[in-house]
Amino acid sequence: MFTGVIEEVGRLRGLVVGGSSAVLEVEAAVVLEGTRVGDSIATSGACLTVTRLAAGRFWADAQPETVRRTTLGRKRPGDGLNLERALTLQSRLGGHLVQGHVDGVGTVSRIDHEGNAAIVTLTAPEAVVTVSVPQGSIAIDGVSLTIVDLERDGLRVSLIPHTVAATTLRDLRIGAEVNLEADLIGKYVHAYLVRPGSTQGLTLEKLSEAGFL
Repeated sequence: MFTGVIEEVGRLRGLVVGGSSAVLEVEAAVVLEGTRVGDSIATSGACLTVTRLAAGRFWADAQPETVRRTTLGRKRPGDGLNLERALTLQSRLGGHLVQGHVDGVGTVSRIDHEGNAAIVTLTAPEAVVTVSVPQGSIAIDGVSLTIVDLERDGLRVSLIPHTVAATTLRDLRIGAEVNLEADLIGKYVHAYLVRPGSTQGLTLEKLSEAGFL
């Protein structure tokens, strides 16, 4: 589990794609502190397991499902990667609960500027739009952001200067692809409501039975 608050921007130094899987070699510093083989690092939104460590570098495997669902297999050496270590019970939850399980790839369709904010419009898969709400949370390339508004086939987010400066989102351009992870709570609520046998939807009685009242 992660928070969507990026610790540093690392650099892809090597990418070996074999068949439908891939091995990434990533240059980093901050996220290597206290990290051991087997630990998880969110890499531009995808939760990857560290398989090898060296001075200033780590290696991770991307399984076929990860390559299919994310942009990692299309990255090139030198590309920046948003990095975050898994949170601990002592961590501050400055963003929102992020699993590192990418729901789909979105595409930047428009970038506007209002005051000190950059307003980014994205086309997004139906699986992401359906479970999202205005003022809700979304992770874009692993960055926790608030949704400004929804559109029929996408959404808009607002970037403050710090987010632009501290993440790879500073490199966004029209047509750029990004990894999207919808809000965890929204996905679970939606799955419950559409599950067979849940046609009556949420009621006060059901919320009480679940311990929410």
